[in-house]
Amino acid sequence: MQTTTELVARAAALAARGGRRILGIAGPPGAGKSTLAARLAEALGPETAVVVPMDGFHLAQAELVRVGRADRKGAPDTFDAAGYVSLLRRLRGSDRSEAGADPVCAATVYAPAFDRALEEPIAGSIPVTPGVPLVITEGNYLLHDAGEWASVRPLLDEAWYLAPDEDLRVRRLVDRHVRHGKDPAHARAWVDRSDEPNARLVAAGRHRADLVLDAG
Repeated sequence: MQTTTELVARAAALAARGGRRILGIAGPPGAGKSTLAARLAEALGPETAVVVPMDGFHLAQAELVRVGRADRKGAPDTFDAAGYVSLLRRLRGSDRSEAGADPVCAATVYAPAFDRALEEPIAGSIPVTPGVPLVITEGNYLLHDAGEWASVRPLLDEAWYLAPDEDLRVRRLVDRHVRHGKDPAHARAWVDRSDEPNARLVAAGRHRADLVLDAG
């Protein structure tokens, strides 16, 4: 496992390459993606890096109920994958010269966030201003190769995959669900029924990462 200092240095080097760069952090539920992304952004500072989570593209709970997928929230088809891809393209900048110049990001782009207390996406929550050279995006399906998700990996300048100890990861997931209102038995049942099938699907894409981190 590389140290946080080494990972910050690697992210800083990516930001220094010119233009707008996108670093993707993938991994199964409970791997620590959001924690690592936040640490990197804090170390680099707001003028250098902004975190844009994939979770902002969760479908709203009412829509999941309408399509009969509320009991599988977090599966690939419970996100607006096409919307996420569109945002990544905007973040990269839509203008490139024929010679392949770095993208031009001329305006602030607003990204959605995900409120875990509400369990709902919140539109227009995260401003990414033109001068920010690095966007750190994190989520389960950045390396997934089915449907609209297959368009994500080519939009990432670099992709990291977090592979924590499995027992620790599952404990984190159960604890997270309990903190957000589920009783322990319900939390464990949700992890077994929903999170773990998603985790197996996510793990199938780890070979597409530039860096695999065996996190504790």
